Amino acid sequence: MSKTKNRILADLLDSIENAARESDPVSVRDVLGQIGTNSIMPAVLVVTILLVSPLSGIPGVPSFSAALVILLSAQALGGRRRLWLPEFMLRRSLKASRLIAMVAWLRRPCAFFDRLTRPRLMWLSGGIIRFGTLACCVVIPLGWPLLEILPLVSSLGAGTIALLVFGLFTRDGLFVIAGYLMIALTLSLGLFFLI
Repeated sequence: MSKTKNRILADLLDSIENAARESDPVSVRDVLGQIGTNSIMPAVLVVTILLVSPLSGIPGVPSFSAALVILLSAQALGGRRRLWLPEFMLRRSLKASRLIAMVAWLRRPCAFFDRLTRPRLMWLSGGIIRFGTLACCVVIPLGWPLLEILPLVSSLGAGTIALLVFGLFTRDGLFVIAGYLMIALTLSLGLFFLI
C-alpha cells in the first residue's frame, strides 16, 4: 500500500475496496491481507473510518468494532509492531456490496483530510503524549456496546479515535489536538445532559 503524501486515507479506502472486489462476503482477514499486518495504526484507522459511515447502524457492528479497536490499540500501546487478532475476529465478514457503498460514501471526506495533513507539531505524536493518546483509544470504545442502539454515539467515538490515530500515523499533531478537542466536547455534552 502506498504511503505517498496526501494519499493515506485514499490508499486505505482503495485497499478496502480491493478486498471487497476480490471476495464476497469480505472478511476482516481479506481486508488485512490488503493493508498488511506489519503496522497496527492502518488497521485501527480502517475500523474507525468505516464506523463513521452508516455502517454503524448495522446491529452488532459497533460492538464488534469496539472489540477490534480496543484489541488493536492495546497492542499498539504495548509496543507491538505486528498486529494479531483471534481467528473468530478474522473470520467476521460483511457483504462486499455494502462495504463498497461505504467506501464510496467516505471518499470525499477522506480526500479532504488527506489534503489537510502534513508533518507538524510532531512532538504531539510521540513520547508520553503518544502513550496517552493510545490509552484514550483503548478507553473510548468501552461504552459502544452499551450504547449500540444510538448509532451516532459510536460514530462520534470512532471519529474521535480516527482523528487521534490519523494524527499519530501521519505525525500531524494538529489532528491529535482535534481528537482531544472532540473528547472534551463529548465529555462536556455528556455532563450537560446528565446535570
